[in-house]
Amino acid sequence: MTNRNPYAAYANNRIMTASPAELTLMLYDGAIKFCNIAIDAINEKDIMKAHNNIRKVENIIDEFRVTLNRKYPVAAEFDNVYIYLRQRLSEANIKKDAEIMEEVLGHLRTMRDTWKEVMRLAGNGNHTNVS
Repeated sequence: MTNRNPYAAYANNRIMTASPAELTLMLYDGAIKFCNIAIDAINEKDIMKAHNNIRKVENIIDEFRVTLNRKYPVAAEFDNVYIYLRQRLSEANIKKDAEIMEEVLGHLRTMRDTWKEVMRLAGNGNHTNVS
């Protein structure tokens, strides 16, 4: 049986062959994408679409928290940031507040860009995941 969606096959293969650092980057990219979708949905008054995409960002933040390597002292700092973002996301979802989502988006972009730099300095990210 042939795969009807070559993009899905490519995406699945990309995930299955990614290093932990690359998976972290993909999660950051996904969180940013879902933030943007949620912001657009809030602005368009599409409450359900906004809710669903904010929940996707919350789930990614939850995954970051669960997978923190707590043997490193920096993990506690990351956890505090994730807790803060999670609280802001909950508030944004209750209020359907695009301004709060923009704040979260800014933090996620900064964290993603920092992670990309860490990967670059470490030689494309074949190292232990701390966030």
